[in-house]
Amino acid sequence: MGNKKVSKKDMLKRLARFKDLQSSDEAFVDSKIPGHERDIFNVIGRGVTEDANLGPAITAVQDFNVTYVGAGPGKGAALHSHSTVEVFIPLSGKWSIFWGDEGEQEVILETWDTVSVPTGIMRGFRNVGTEDAHLMAILGGTDAGHVAWAPKVLEQAKQTELELDAEGNLLQDG
Repeated sequence: MGNKKVSKKDMLKRLARFKDLQSSDEAFVDSKIPGHERDIFNVIGRGVTEDANLGPAITAVQDFNVTYVGAGPGKGAALHSHSTVEVFIPLSGKWSIFWGDEGEQEVILETWDTVSVPTGIMRGFRNVGTEDAHLMAILGGTDAGHVAWAPKVLEQAKQTELELDAEGNLLQDG
């Protein structure tokens, strides 16, 4: 394989500095359900974000998407599944990764631990530490598809102002 040359200008298009990342606190339909408040940072690709306005820092996507999640203690994502593998790596803090139709299975990850959740498995995550923390999520595929939510999550989301359109993007009333 040849040594491909890339200019600094071109490489800078593929650089995401954390201090410059834009986030959304309403990136998913569960974002307003108590206990599921969090900030989503799309680093490489859109991932499965339901906020159509949250663009990624790096748009050149090939075979995977990277998202950072920032959450306070006790906060995280409700039960959901993906059509791609999802890898979780805590960047700080301590995180519960739970799975199963009711979230009945659980493993606790500490900083730099890694778990790979298979496709089609209901999963969620929660900051179980005592301080705000960040988690990296990596999704397989150039197009990671959309989130499939547990039915009870969608029922709870109906009580908030967030809902999904036919394409799986967020709508807001009012």
